[in-house]
Amino acid sequence: MPAKPASPRQRYDAFSMTLHWITALSVIFLFASAHIWEQLEKGTPLRKGLQAWHISFGILLALVMIVRPLWRIYSQRNSQLAVTPAENSVAMRVMAHAVHGALYLLLFLQVALGFMFRWSQQEPFQFFGLFNIPLIYVDPALRHTLGGLHNNVAWALIVLAGAHALAALFHHYVMRDNVLRRMLPLRDSVPLREDK
Repeated sequence: MPAKPASPRQRYDAFSMTLHWITALSVIFLFASAHIWEQLEKGTPLRKGLQAWHISFGILLALVMIVRPLWRIYSQRNSQLAVTPAENSVAMRVMAHAVHGALYLLLFLQVALGFMFRWSQQEPFQFFGLFNIPLIYVDPALRHTLGGLHNNVAWALIVLAGAHALAALFHHYVMRDNVLRRMLPLRDSVPLREDK
């Protein structure tokens, strides 16, 4: 008897969800920590600690952003992991792809600017105290320019990510579709359309 073909996935796999939520939480923490330490007196342990955590989460985000696109390509080509496209209009699908593309671009740009800004300060930095990141020479004269760009991209990223989150909530509460639940790690009381 031939094996029954697997039904298309309606939810993302656990690893995709993990990468997504690490990205989201890292972006929130990175943005918040940078603005919190600006209010603290220079040289204080709390300010230095926040900066160290900010750098470590920035490195974590860099690692995730290397893995995410590779996993996305792999999972969408694997019949057991591929998720069926959301049932949206062509315009909404185009807009969703444009926002995702812009988010990826800004995330890669922000990671690159963060490393270049830190290297322009010519100070060693670590990943959660586990190991040092090798220093690469970046002209210290670029420090203020890189810092300004890093800040501007952070604002662009947080605004676009906020719009992305609002769109997901709109899908969930207004359109009442499965778009948000596809990326939630736990099933809620409302089943996915496939289960109805």
